[in-house]
Amino acid sequence: MDAAFTVEQEEIRRTLRELLAKRSGPDEVKSAVRTAAGYDDGLWRQLAEQIGLPGLALPAAYGGVGCGTVELALACEETGRVLLPSPLLATTVLAAPLVAALGTDAQREALLPSVADGTLTATLAVPGGGLSAALGLTDDTTGGAWAGGGRSGGVQARRTGSGRPGGTWTLYGEAAQVLDGHSAGLLVVAAHTGGFARGRTLLFLVRAGAPGLVRVRRTTLDETRTQARVQLRETEAELLGEDDAADVPGALADAGRTAAVVLAAEGVGAASYALERTVDHVKAREQFGRAIGSFQAVKHRLADLYVQVRAARSAAYYAAWDPATGGLALAQAVEALRTTTAEAVQLHGGIGFTWEHDAHLYFKRAASDELLFGPVHRLRDRAARVAGLFDGTREGDAVAVAGPGVEREVTS
Repeated sequence: MDAAFTVEQEEIRRTLRELLAKRSGPDEVKSAVRTAAGYDDGLWRQLAEQIGLPGLALPAAYGGVGCGTVELALACEETGRVLLPSPLLATTVLAAPLVAALGTDAQREALLPSVADGTLTATLAVPGGGLSAALGLTDDTTGGAWAGGGRSGGVQARRTGSGRPGGTWTLYGEAAQVLDGHSAGLLVVAAHTGGFARGRTLLFLVRAGAPGLVRVRRTTLDETRTQARVQLRETEAELLGEDDAADVPGALADAGRTAAVVLAAEGVGAASYALERTVDHVKAREQFGRAIGSFQAVKHRLADLYVQVRAARSAAYYAAWDPATGGLALAQAVEALRTTTAEAVQLHGGIGFTWEHDAHLYFKRAASDELLFGPVHRLRDRAARVAGLFDGTREGDAVAVAGPGVEREVTS
């Protein structure tokens, strides 16, 4: 694919790369993840003021820049190159679009301007480890199984009053893997209402500091993506939207398509940088009196990686224009990042495994992304089912299923 970007889009990329080169090198990243917030708050404010990064894809009416998925993907490719620890994914990609899609006018006006100027961070909290399923990346969002389905282990919501639009609700339950959950100022919580037989999943707003809200930062494989365990113990919450008839599965699926594009771009940026560092290393590292990059076997390995990264970048750029293909682009990017970082560690020799070198950081990002948003084979299986590649129908189409003496209509 020959992707031609506008002058403004290239300017976003250039400005962000220059800023991150000055403020987010490997040492700065390692220092930032060890802070209480898990990221450099000063850099986050600078990104908000100079580039408008938190509100890049938000409407101008709410203080955003008014750009789209393409600009967001280009920005995230640059943040992925340096493994920038920030609330960008949780706030801008996951939580803000849900507020914009389902929130009331009052909720949008109260929350989105603060998100756009970087003063409010937010995240999406779903029960268990079902983030990829909730976003429609590896499963159908309409079933609600990822939210507990009324069984134990999910988050339960109970209406306790009706003094304001949407009423007053209390939440009880736990979300075990919430991105930036320990530091976010606002949580968009998916909770099950109405019991098992007739219940459904809705989204609720929970403010930081709400009584009964307990948040504990977790030790994670990838320190640049902070996670927390969030417990809700009869915590008061506000329904996102005006009533309980909102299309929550549809909004989550829309957010998931954008998230897949952004994550694919991030993965491509990280894989590209890991490959560049590896090429520089094999040019400088000598063995038997010559650079190891001159050996034919090393050249072949690097050539294969180059082709894989370029293909993943093409898929990510295409998905930025057509987010419906985001799942496949994400699968290709995750696979390219996993392969590239594994080879980077190998070709760096012993130093690739040490804390002093940053190769291990990229390897951990690859492993963490596949655990959080994959695995690759499930991403591809989901994309194939949505496209109807195996049975000639798209997911959601009615098809006739015939058996011995039985013919009925089902929905895939």
